Amino acid sequence: MKEPLPQRVSRWLAWIAGAVILFGCAVPITLDVLMRYFLNESVIDSFEISSYGLAISIGLGLAYTVTTKAHIRVDFLVTKLPFPLRAACDLLAACALAVVAAALAWFAWGTLAQSWAMDARSMSRLRVPLVLPQGLWWLGLAWFACMAVLAPVQAVLRLLRGDRA
Repeated sequence: MKEPLPQRVSRWLAWIAGAVILFGCAVPITLDVLMRYFLNESVIDSFEISSYGLAISIGLGLAYTVTTKAHIRVDFLVTKLPFPLRAACDLLAACALAVVAAALAWFAWGTLAQSWAMDARSMSRLRVPLVLPQGLWWLGLAWFACMAVLAPVQAVLRLLRGDRA
């Protein structure tokens, strides 16, 4: 069966998040360590770059965890409930996640808009315009919010079809 488009986009963004971790975090840190060892000087602000990379990769990877149901759950009690009650608990949890995801995306947009209005830049030697990392971070959070809102909608449609999976 062909994977639906939203799930494919989420998987692609998760792959991009992995690339960001590798090339946006690991490579600059490795270069920084090597330069400090051999040249006794740091010319790469690896801490700043890796901080941006971590935030971006988290934002891009969150939607994938929604589509694969990989979020951490403590459901030792829920699994013992009868199906209708278990389905209601799962639906409530999915709705709560959607609210949290929407709030994260909303407030991240406020941060991004403020940085844009102020032409905010990092205080390091790099002077990175903050809209660049924050924009990528927000993009991931916005997609996470879309997928988190879509999850309970899909669950309700499946329940109406009689699909208990």
